[in-house]
Amino acid sequence: MTGSEQRIFQARMDQLALATAFVEDFCARQGVAPGDALRLTLIIEELFTNTLMHGHRGDHDSAVHIELSVGSTQLALHFADRAPPFDPLHYLASLPRLDKPAEERKPGGLGLPLVARMSERFDYACVDGFNRLSLVLRREA
Repeated sequence: MTGSEQRIFQARMDQLALATAFVEDFCARQGVAPGDALRLTLIIEELFTNTLMHGHRGDHDSAVHIELSVGSTQLALHFADRAPPFDPLHYLASLPRLDKPAEERKPGGLGLPLVARMSERFDYACVDGFNRLSLVLRREA
């Protein structure tokens, strides 16, 4: 990866706009195509919101670490939070089938599958009290 930056945000909803602005600014400075930048921003919105809503159950003063890297063919995202341990890979493996019609499924629960489908690689580890997600996205432009 040629360019890399990281930022730390509080796990508070008012920090989401700052986190997405960080992604957008990084992508603009690195010459990332708008479609790729949009995918990365959507992923940050999903992960950050999940940390708040499902991990902490609301605003929390703990840190959310976001590191972005860009290479000629890939974008990498490292996302870490101190919410209670949650393995999204286990969650994805236990999901009910998503090929049922929408009216036959419970609402919600599609964010992580969407993130996983947009990712070329999706890894999780809980280390030193942090949930650590590492994602790699193939650049499309």
